[in-house]
Amino acid sequence: MKLWGGRFKKKLSDDANIFNQSIFFDKKLYKEDIKGSIAHAKMLKKQNIIDTNDADLIINELNQILKDIENENLIISNEYEDIHSFIENILIDRIGDAGKKLHTGRSRNDQVALDMKLFTKSDLIDTNLKLKQLLETINNLIKKHKKTYMPGFTHLRKAQPITLSHHLSAYYEMFKRDESRLSDTLNRLDECPLGAGALAGTIYPIDRDFTAKELGFKKPTNNSMDSVSDRDYLIEYIFDLSIIMMHLSRLSEEIIIWNSDDYNYININDEYSTGSSIMPQKKNPDIAELIRGKVGRVYGTLIQLLTTLKSLPLAYNKDLQEDKEMSFDAMKTVKNCIYIMDKLLNNITWNTEVLKKSCKNGFINATDVADYIVKKGIPFRDAHEMVGKIILKCEEKNLSLDELPLNDYNTICNGIIENDIYDFISLQTSINNRKIKGAPGYSTL
Repeated sequence: MKLWGGRFKKKLSDDANIFNQSIFFDKKLYKEDIKGSIAHAKMLKKQNIIDTNDADLIINELNQILKDIENENLIISNEYEDIHSFIENILIDRIGDAGKKLHTGRSRNDQVALDMKLFTKSDLIDTNLKLKQLLETINNLIKKHKKTYMPGFTHLRKAQPITLSHHLSAYYEMFKRDESRLSDTLNRLDECPLGAGALAGTIYPIDRDFTAKELGFKKPTNNSMDSVSDRDYLIEYIFDLSIIMMHLSRLSEEIIIWNSDDYNYININDEYSTGSSIMPQKKNPDIAELIRGKVGRVYGTLIQLLTTLKSLPLAYNKDLQEDKEMSFDAMKTVKNCIYIMDKLLNNITWNTEVLKKSCKNGFINATDVADYIVKKGIPFRDAHEMVGKIILKCEEKNLSLDELPLNDYNTICNGIIENDIYDFISLQTSINNRKIKGAPGYSTL
């Protein structure tokens, strides 16, 4: 039985019915739909809008329906229009006319809005928990590798010496911002749309504060038209997920580069690597590549939602049914990627000697030479010019800066360089001298 149809002379055609259905994907909302209906029934009872016996019968049977679905004693049938009609029809089939009273003072519009908001809120909290676990893993690596030296890069060219701890702490900061964004989004979405009706509320004396509290929201929404048509919270959440995926992709890209033969900075455990069907020597970073590749799915969902809401008039329109399918996929994708990145990081061996040896070429202590010259009273721009010429001399002799003889330094620098330059530009001194807050030598890192 459909939840509508009294004013229709003909039934919906089979092809239009299939096109109109959402139960194929919104069946995922069965928990939220039942939870919302129970809260609504409790409120109807409290406000004496329906009989106490009928309300109790409805509430008890809704709880039983939930148990039956969870235990697979009740299979959600795709022959229904949506999850709402499925739940309500099962309820009516089981308890009769009392079940028909559940929808008093409620529309499918605020019911849909509630279900999706409850689902999004729950998913956001779950995502944040997984993000916290990833942050803990990264933090453990940061603590472990405070003395693991490596080159820092700009433009994928070696730039200045840092520690692996400092490099990983950059990702820690990224994911901490993600955690903060999720908290901000949760704060804004934490308003209950139930009671908004189709768009104009209801004439029944419902208690929206009661249902909001019952469902774990901090308050009811303020405007009934906005309540049923708002998907800002979902767009904002998918935006947050898009940034998380961007950060995961950046980390994945570096793992892929570091795993390459020419870098050899890391080894990935066999349990998180794959091979080739034709090249027996291959050990590929497919897990990181897949994370990198799945970013487009989440970005696509964000664009779809923004486009769906573009120019959409108030209040509810069927277009809003398109908020679910891709959003569900994006939410699942991001949680899976956070989880598998956490596992991947715990299954990487860092080749610390290779990382340290990599600091020996690329002139990554060139800025330290310039800083040394500045300490001799030379303006930085002049020092920069001198070091450029020193680099050319090193390339000519195929030497590093800490191998270049003192007389070659002084030929360019007019005799101001002393033997202490070699200690000043050493790897350890270079890093330890950078003690300002946020730099690799900062003591509380």
